[in-house]
Amino acid sequence: MRYTLLMHYQENDAESLGAEVIEAGMQAFASYAATLEQAGVLIGGEVLQPSVNSTTVTRAEGRLRIQDGPFADTKEQLGGTVVIDVPDLDAAIHWAGQAPPAQWGTVEIRPGATYLVDGVWVPNQ
Repeated sequence: MRYTLLMHYQENDAESLGAEVIEAGMQAFASYAATLEQAGVLIGGEVLQPSVNSTTVTRAEGRLRIQDGPFADTKEQLGGTVVIDVPDLDAAIHWAGQAPPAQWGTVEIRPGATYLVDGVWVPNQ
């Protein structure tokens, strides 16, 4: 079953983090990705640009509303995603617990839904 691990953490710029912290984070993510790949569960992953580069789209009163920047007014922002294919939620929890952001942010686990049955999204199996 596919699960997407949504990695939320506080955004900091390179200057406030420092080169050593950035290098350690990059190594942690590279190691995590390699571990997922070796286990045969990695479908894909993506690191996102800072939330200030985002654009939010909503529709109100029939009109499209486009807003620069993140919609969520929180300290933590979505920083990246990893899609894995594992047997069940327990396995997804295992892999989410090993994600580097589990140490300094939050990793949300969301099952994938790939098709509709009678108008309802059905998780892939």
